[in-house]
Amino acid sequence: MSQNMKKTIGHRGIDPTGETTYKKTTSSALKGAIQLGITHTVGSLSNKPERDVLLQDFEVVESIFFPSEGSNLTPAHHYGDFRFKTYAPIAFRYFREMFGIRPDDYMYSLCNDQLIELSNSGASGSLFYLSTDDEYIIKTVQHKEAEFLQKLLPGYFMNLNQNRRTLLPKFYGLYCVQAAGKNIRIVVMNNLLPSAVRMHLKYDLKGSTYKRRASAKEREKAVPTYKDLDFIQDMQEGLLMESDKYSAVCKTIQRDCLLLQSFKIMDYSLLVGIHNQDQACREQASEEAVDAAADQRRPQGQKSLYSTAIEAIQADAGSKGSTDTEDKTGGIPARNSKGERLLVYIGIIDILQSYRFVKRLEHSWKALVHDGDTVSVHRPGFYAERFQKFMCTVVFRKISCKYNLSMCHRSQLSAPCSLFNVNTVDEEFEITLLFLGTPQRNLTSNNLLSHDVGY
Repeated sequence: MSQNMKKTIGHRGIDPTGETTYKKTTSSALKGAIQLGITHTVGSLSNKPERDVLLQDFEVVESIFFPSEGSNLTPAHHYGDFRFKTYAPIAFRYFREMFGIRPDDYMYSLCNDQLIELSNSGASGSLFYLSTDDEYIIKTVQHKEAEFLQKLLPGYFMNLNQNRRTLLPKFYGLYCVQAAGKNIRIVVMNNLLPSAVRMHLKYDLKGSTYKRRASAKEREKAVPTYKDLDFIQDMQEGLLMESDKYSAVCKTIQRDCLLLQSFKIMDYSLLVGIHNQDQACREQASEEAVDAAADQRRPQGQKSLYSTAIEAIQADAGSKGSTDTEDKTGGIPARNSKGERLLVYIGIIDILQSYRFVKRLEHSWKALVHDGDTVSVHRPGFYAERFQKFMCTVVFRKISCKYNLSMCHRSQLSAPCSLFNVNTVDEEFEITLLFLGTPQRNLTSNNLLSHDVGY
């Protein structure tokens, strides 16, 4: 018993046979229930006519019972009886259509082959599954996270209508498996880091330096997830990008942060995966057979529109790829301080966990805010500004500053030529935020750089 307790993190545990469990449901039973449920809900949805999304569509919850012996609506199966709930099916169908996902492709990707359980699930206690074709991540979420996503949906819908280029998670479906008296809520999202591409470095960045260093246990992993202090130490000159890529990245981050700020969300991270092309070439000779097998196992490119990093930041990404590798995998081209060619994969993560974080600490703002500002509504704005400044001055920098000194007004190579050259967001996006009831503030270079970020 004590051994089992040690292996339990949150709702995730291990049964006596060694299989992963979540709320005491085995992983294999959960995967089976998810696939049966999604097959049914996508199939039944195809019988409903296409129409505009209405406000009440965001609150709809459909439910179907799956007895193990089967019914006139559901097939027999060898798992225990369970109920499958689908949240806002019409709204999520619209989201999938916006991202170029056809219903049959969605169902085939998730339900045709076995889902792959990811062993590196982190400290949250969530379970993560990957579709065999590398397109989708399925993640278990807690009740508060699922509830918050439901509240986000109308604003998420409005944002996508005006701004399909975003680094925010792409949510494709929200479901609940009710088994053995427990509710297991899952969300289907885009996969940020393609499995066929080796990530030589991986970072989880928040723009804060307080206790932001990877633990000794994390560093023992094959590909550790490093943090802000590690990045500052290991990559002092940042990730160097051409001017257009740099501007596109910073503008996308700015717009996404404005939306997160409007929902008073904070504590999110930027996940950064770095593939070193030159290092991969050096490794290729000794590992050619292994790489060939990996390439056959999964396709190189993702099918869903806007789901790759390069597509998320610029509208004409598909036609301007400079290399075959970039076109296939969707990485953003960059260089390190040695001039080595990199492909960078980025996305903003943990936007649902932030809700729990804020609610749990809403009565102790003084402990959170270091500059003495105890007004809670200011805190997400503070977080957003610090996040943007860190990403666009420390993490991403203009390549011209390193390789073309005549274009720089400063002699120090450690600073970018233009620390933050993003103009105010589009008028239509401002209208969205005003509709959501959030006063606007332009995060231009002047007020951003003068703000006390409180590192």
